[in-house]
Amino acid sequence: MNKVLPGRYTADIEGDFVVFLIGMRINQYWALHKWGPVAMAMGPMLQSLEKDPASGFLGAENFFNLRVSCSLQYWRSFEDLEHFSRDSGKSHRAAWQRFNKAVGNNGSVGIWHETYKVKASSYECVYGNMPLFGLAKASKRVAADGKWAKARSRISRGEAKVEKVA
Repeated sequence: MNKVLPGRYTADIEGDFVVFLIGMRINQYWALHKWGPVAMAMGPMLQSLEKDPASGFLGAENFFNLRVSCSLQYWRSFEDLEHFSRDSGKSHRAAWQRFNKAVGNNGSVGIWHETYKVKASSYECVYGNMPLFGLAKASKRVAADGKWAKARSRISRGEAKVEKVA
């Protein structure tokens, strides 16, 4: 079990980054032979990425319920993510080909992803009494106090201060 860090903290990451959500949905529970291999494909991909700092992969959190799985991933750039997804020497390409051959459009398993490019200093997050998690785990954890205490200051960390003139 991960050690709980008492108090509040936030994440600090330099430059732009990408948030990538990817997952699957079991549409036919009885089709274990279809969705089982899809469900088992993500773990090895993430393990290989964690061992390759040059890949641009920063970290991930994984979530599951009875029907849907989701991997919340952080990447240094969209180009790094795209390179991983298209490179025939990487594990994603082979998994994608296996999925298309075994499942294709038969409806037994749904797959999805969403990609968000986040501009430098235009994000906000806070964690309270949590183990190292999410973006703070994938980047740098800093105390959410002082200049980082309020959501408004965290979300506008890169904006120039504009004085209101009466």
